[in-house]
Amino acid sequence: MFNSLSDRLTATFKNLRGKGRLTEADVDATVREIRRALLDADVAVPVVREFTGHVRERALGAEVSGALNPSQQIVKIVNEELVEILGGETRRIRLAKTGPTIIMLAGLQGAGKTTLAGKLSKWLKSQGHSPMLVACDLQRPNAVTQLQVVGQRAGVPVFAPHPGATSMELEHPAGDPVAVARAGVEEAKQKLHDVVIVDTAGRLGVDAEMMEQARQIRRAIVPNEVLFVIDAMIGQDAVNTALAFDEGVNFTGIVLSKLDGDARGGAALSVASVTGKPVMFASTGEGVDDFELFHPDRMASRILDMGDVLTLIEQAEKSWDKDEAARMAKKFADQEDFTLDDFLAQMQQIRNMGSMKKMLMMMPGAQNIRQQLEQFDEREIDRVEAIVRSMTPHERVAPKIINGSRRARIAKGSGMHVSDVNGLLERFAQAQKMMKKMAAGGGMPGMPGMPGTGAGGGARKGGKNAPKKKAKSGNPAKAAQELRDAEARRANAAKSLPTGAAFGQQSGDFDPSQLNLPKGFDKFLGGSK
Repeated sequence: MFNSLSDRLTATFKNLRGKGRLTEADVDATVREIRRALLDADVAVPVVREFTGHVRERALGAEVSGALNPSQQIVKIVNEELVEILGGETRRIRLAKTGPTIIMLAGLQGAGKTTLAGKLSKWLKSQGHSPMLVACDLQRPNAVTQLQVVGQRAGVPVFAPHPGATSMELEHPAGDPVAVARAGVEEAKQKLHDVVIVDTAGRLGVDAEMMEQARQIRRAIVPNEVLFVIDAMIGQDAVNTALAFDEGVNFTGIVLSKLDGDARGGAALSVASVTGKPVMFASTGEGVDDFELFHPDRMASRILDMGDVLTLIEQAEKSWDKDEAARMAKKFADQEDFTLDDFLAQMQQIRNMGSMKKMLMMMPGAQNIRQQLEQFDEREIDRVEAIVRSMTPHERVAPKIINGSRRARIAKGSGMHVSDVNGLLERFAQAQKMMKKMAAGGGMPGMPGMPGTGAGGGARKGGKNAPKKKAKSGNPAKAAQELRDAEARRANAAKSLPTGAAFGQQSGDFDPSQLNLPKGFDKFLGGSK
């Protein structure tokens, strides 16, 4: 969504690198480029004017002129101002103290309200709640059926007493949406659902009839939250639509849908600032799980190509199998071999986290390799799984036995080429070496070692300066003789050392006067008191 804006801002900040001091002309040029980047991203003009004014004022102030690195300080200012116009802080759902929490969805037709209702219910269910969906969109053809399908995918019940309009009866929809909303809340109370999500009807434009219906539903059910669902790709018109809905239904929060699109993303930067209402959630894909809580600080970091590692960690914690992680940790501790079965299990764990492309784009500096990431094929993990599953259990444990004929059989069984099998085995061999090095205490290649191991932590096991061990003989009798000889050498070395005090110094030979100590200090070393 913000790729174009990120590229423009990153290029602007690059021009400031290496400058020990920023002049007023440098600041004006930077602010000018930021203004152009925001306008090109369809950000509302009043928001751009206010944003650039704050950046210029702070950039010319003492916080930059006295900074050690002015260019980094400019980036910090822009980041803080972006966080501010995106809402300032994360806003969560305000739950009702008694009875079910009622959430009403409003927005234009095509904004994605029905799909988002299923995503929100699935997210709430993962948070430990028991949500129920209420189908109040009785005017759009097959809207009720769509909500039922989405609810089934999310594993959430749907209250739909009326089928709504079909393609054959557009002018006479069945049922009263206000009555359905009121009955849905009562149904949730009887069946002990703690959250009710009411899906309302939309229109192709803002009109009085739609607003009046939404107001009637709001008065009938008195929702705790009214979420305005807006398409993040509609550009400048987002502000006018948001203001109309705010006046009509007085929404309490904003949900950005289609945030994974290729539009310029100005709506996300404009709506919260203009309406004063926080962005609470973001829909980032077509799947039911492509839904996340909106964090202004993390979104600002993504826009400035500083990554979003916290969201990445949260996704890993949510999807990672703890039993599998514990099993792999035990293998590391026991220094067991890393097998192709383990390799496949780790690949499946990564796939459970979602799109590899999205995860990699959350890493800092990902914009520099965006072209390569866009060319990444998500089906690569499926190909790896097909190749590994075409191997016998013995081949997965001992891949060195896979010769030419076995490789041909595996390639045929997986529907791949022999070169693909060769490439996988080469990558696995590299991964196996890395795992062995980590298990032995060597740390990750190119990374500082842990205390006592690797760089900066003392002598490393198997390092260049470590003494080479003599290989043990394969002859049992000879190996036993070598062991006896080693024990004899250790015994002779122990006899040759003086006995008595520490460091091999005999206590009888110790003379404190030889140490040239201060007068009277010898009494602390066992001398006369």
